[in-house]
Amino acid sequence: MKPVRVILNADAIMPPLTGIGRYAFELARGLENHAAIEDLKLYSIHQWIDDADAALAANAPFAKARKRVPFKTQALELSVRLRGALFRWHARRMRDYLLHTPNYILMPFDGPTATTVHDLSWIRYPQAHPVERVTFMNRHMARTLERANLVLTDSEFVAGEIVDVFAYPRERIRVVPLGVDAAYRPRSRHDILPTLAKHRLADSAYLLVVATQEPRKNLARLARAYAGLPAAMRARHPLVIAGGRGWLNDELERAIAPLESRGEARRLGYVDEAELPALYAGAFAFAFPSLYEGFGLPVLEALASGVPALTSRGSSLEEIARDEAGEVALCVNPLDEDALRDGLVRLLEDEHWRTQATTRGIAHARAFTWTRCIDATVAGYRSVIQAQS
Repeated sequence: MKPVRVILNADAIMPPLTGIGRYAFELARGLENHAAIEDLKLYSIHQWIDDADAALAANAPFAKARKRVPFKTQALELSVRLRGALFRWHARRMRDYLLHTPNYILMPFDGPTATTVHDLSWIRYPQAHPVERVTFMNRHMARTLERANLVLTDSEFVAGEIVDVFAYPRERIRVVPLGVDAAYRPRSRHDILPTLAKHRLADSAYLLVVATQEPRKNLARLARAYAGLPAAMRARHPLVIAGGRGWLNDELERAIAPLESRGEARRLGYVDEAELPALYAGAFAFAFPSLYEGFGLPVLEALASGVPALTSRGSSLEEIARDEAGEVALCVNPLDEDALRDGLVRLLEDEHWRTQATTRGIAHARAFTWTRCIDATVAGYRSVIQAQS
């Protein structure tokens, strides 16, 4: 069997580690210690990096700079070309390695390649992205798919989207679900109290949402559905949103302002990753009615924490919220405010359902591990290497 040598593009490993950054970080750590990987090289921005932690530190200045000076289309294209040319020079003698980018667009490389496509949100919801990003992805994604020997996706839903939109062969796609960190688990009151006290939630049976405040997360509809609950229910279960301020939020501001003025809703802003497991575990219930997701890790994090959850029908969310017996989380039509409101009532009030959902949710989420994700990824690498031997 030919040795498995991998170059991992570590550009996405930037603080704070959310979404694709977390995936890339876990991938780098897992591949580094995997018995089947003979050699792993990390390449980020313009240089070789020793390991995942070093990538996180080295990329931090670039993350800050990107926030201060957002790329416009021409600058982004020039940067990508320069970085691609530099990488090609650095990797010119490494054709016996496989290059994997965990963040969509492949750099130029003369050996075998793999890419991870997490979703097609820039096509389905272009209004939820900066114009420059949409332009860039539309220009480069099809070419990446042509070049890739292997396409990894987080869900069957995304695999179907790639086939439908790009007419891409389904047999060249591998579905590799993400993992849930072991930090997300049921916790004792003593364990979570410092975090809850910090956010003034120690005496609150709160309804938690973890999401960036942007239109695709559907928070305005959720706020209006929540406002339709009986006043006593809202008093018992305040709506708490953890996540950074995003964009295009006028509708959300109008929906949530009356709730905030009455103390029935609070926005915590960005919450440090180290505090999230306690924030989840302390919640009475969790809601994530996003319009479109490639995977929906927050739902699994809530389930792993022993918290009953509500999420959306459609996209990948319904897929990950089911076990062999059916729905583990409540799945509702995210466009129907009445359905959202009725779902919230059951989520908060149906004790029999809540008890069953808690037990089943913990067991269901336990199957989604980073070890499983890494093993399946390595199996994909092997399939490419064997096909070329």
